[in-house]
Amino acid sequence: MIQRNDLWELTRLLKTNPVVALLGARQTGKTTLAKLYVSKSTKKTIYLDLELESHFNRLQQDAESYLLNNKDQLIIIDEVQRMPKLFALLRAIIDIKRQPARFLLLGSSSPHLIKGVSESLAGRIAYLDMGGINLAEAIKSKIKQDTLWFKGGFPTALTSKQNHLAQNWYTNFIKSYTEKDMKELFGVEFSSVTIRNFWSMLAHNNGYVWNKENYAKSLGVTAPTVARYLEYMEGAFLITRLQPWFTNSKKRLVKAPKIYIRDTGILHTLIKTSDLHDLFGHSNAGNSWEAFVIEQIRQLKPGYLDMYFYRTHQGTEADLVLVKGIKPVACIEIKLSTSPQISKGFYQAMSDLKSKNNFIIMPSGDSYIGKEKIIICSLFDFLKKHLIEL
Repeated sequence: MIQRNDLWELTRLLKTNPVVALLGARQTGKTTLAKLYVSKSTKKTIYLDLELESHFNRLQQDAESYLLNNKDQLIIIDEVQRMPKLFALLRAIIDIKRQPARFLLLGSSSPHLIKGVSESLAGRIAYLDMGGINLAEAIKSKIKQDTLWFKGGFPTALTSKQNHLAQNWYTNFIKSYTEKDMKELFGVEFSSVTIRNFWSMLAHNNGYVWNKENYAKSLGVTAPTVARYLEYMEGAFLITRLQPWFTNSKKRLVKAPKIYIRDTGILHTLIKTSDLHDLFGHSNAGNSWEAFVIEQIRQLKPGYLDMYFYRTHQGTEADLVLVKGIKPVACIEIKLSTSPQISKGFYQAMSDLKSKNNFIIMPSGDSYIGKEKIIICSLFDFLKKHLIEL
């Protein structure tokens, strides 16, 4: 089993909060992590999986009595989004006996898409976003960076012995999401063909600036409809919407977000690459590496850092800007090369944002300092040495 770093954070949050919501895409290992926590905890626990009819019925019939009768135990509710009416009830029950570790909620959709969640549990709940296996976890388990990049971070796919087995898993994962899971998660009717085509378009335009009119025209739907599709994909933890950084400059700035598929295993299945050699020959290889780096930084960065990109219409650009409060503290360029060339546009971005820490992140190689004190380093070195110092 790959040891997840989220166990420490989950334990910490449950010590201080009545409710913790462990959120992430399906099959990322939320249930496994919850059960691992239980195995190490001394507190009595009840586990309810709302995808099981018998468990669902326990709460459907008389949730209040059931939860009150077990008020001294940690109650874990898996796939909690299937019963949104629970959230208002949980607030009342918590207020009767307010103490840490009352409930652990596991969910596969973002709380802001479940009506009433934020309002019901405000001040009582902490959120933990669980992504796929990250590079720090992979290295500890002797999984190479290239393997993680190509196969993605879903545990079952990553630990499969052959690439085609991983891609078969992803093919079924995508089929399940497009034909069944999206409807179950959000209670909305979707055209499975349209969602599949939308996902494929996102993959082939991975890392591009979002233009809903272009997507709407290609899919034969309205712009508001395609915007709603994007919101649902983000709400299912399948894509990252990287927002642009705005300054008070008079420069003409790009103001639409860039869209990335979070897991590169899904991405590589959608663009039909069969191995690393195939990927390196694909026109999307650089964008795939960019998506991988951004997801690793997103998972491992300190909570006080926010992520943006910066681009002007004149060609000034930084792939990633890390911001502390309202101050850009680092500009990052992501290159799929071990001898990267620094563009004029990146130098200009550094000047515009006045960032003191600037990096070129490449797949591997020794770190060194280039012009303007830019640090050129591998992704692993950046995550291990530099990210925590910002």
